[in-house]
This record gives sequence, C-alpha cells and structure tokens, in this order.
Amino acid sequence: MERTYTIGEVASEMGIPASTIRYYDSNGLLPGVLRTEGGMRLFTRADLEWLRLVGYLKMSGMTIREIRDFVELYQGGDATIEQRRALVHGRRSEIERQMAELQQTLDFITYKCWYYDTASAAGTCAVVESMTEEDMPPHIAEIKRRCDDRAR
Repeated sequence: MERTYTIGEVASEMGIPASTIRYYDSNGLLPGVLRTEGGMRLFTRADLEWLRLVGYLKMSGMTIREIRDFVELYQGGDATIEQRRALVHGRRSEIERQMAELQQTLDFITYKCWYYDTASAAGTCAVVESMTEEDMPPHIAEIKRRCDDRAR
C-alpha cells in the first residue's frame, strides 16, 4: 500500500498552512484526496504533486475558479489536451509580459540608484544632471537610453 500523509505532514513538507490545503481541497483543486472513515484527509505523493501544481498555477496569476477549470479539464483526459495546452501557453505569455514590465522597472530603479549614489558622493544632483551619456558608466548610459525611449 502506498504511504499516505496527514494534512499536518503535508503542510510541513510543502511549507504552506494546513488551512490553505483545506481551502484548496474544499474548492475542488485536489481531486482524489482520500479520507478516513472519520473524515480525516490522507494525501499520497500524487496529491503532493497536485498541490505543487496548484501552487504554481496560483503564482502564475490564475484565480481559484481558473484553477478549478484546469482541474476539470485534466479530469476530462486526453480530449482536453488542447484546451489545457492553450491555457498554460496563455499563462506563460502573461508571465513573460509581467517579467518584461518588471525588467523595465528594475532598469529604472538601477539607474536611480546610480543617480543618487553619484549625487550623494558629489554632494549635489547637479553633477549627475550635467553629465553626458559618455560620462556615465556604459551600462548606466544604456539603461538611461532604454528608460528615456520608453518614456516617449
């Protein structure tokens, strides 16, 4: 017989609260979780993998309803492969878009860190304001150009 785990063991191993696991289960996100006659949940390794999947789908920005839809599609078997494929490709595209936005934000903050570090060392922002891109470190000048281009 396959080893099973209590909700406490799963919570400890996965690093998430037992209440979150109960919430996911009660919302149909963990299909097939066994129960004892007393109603206690018993998890298998496969359930832990489902829990990991749910965690990643949640981190990808999917709502509980969207994850439930995915679970239902999965339970539909091979007939739903294309729907599941489209769903995960859509999430991937959205994550890539978000990452590009975050990279733009990081570029801007990197430039501002350099700006204020340089101004602080000089005791005035005028030093930085009077610099040409040729006076700046090359990677900072490149970031400034990218930030300026985006502002247009």
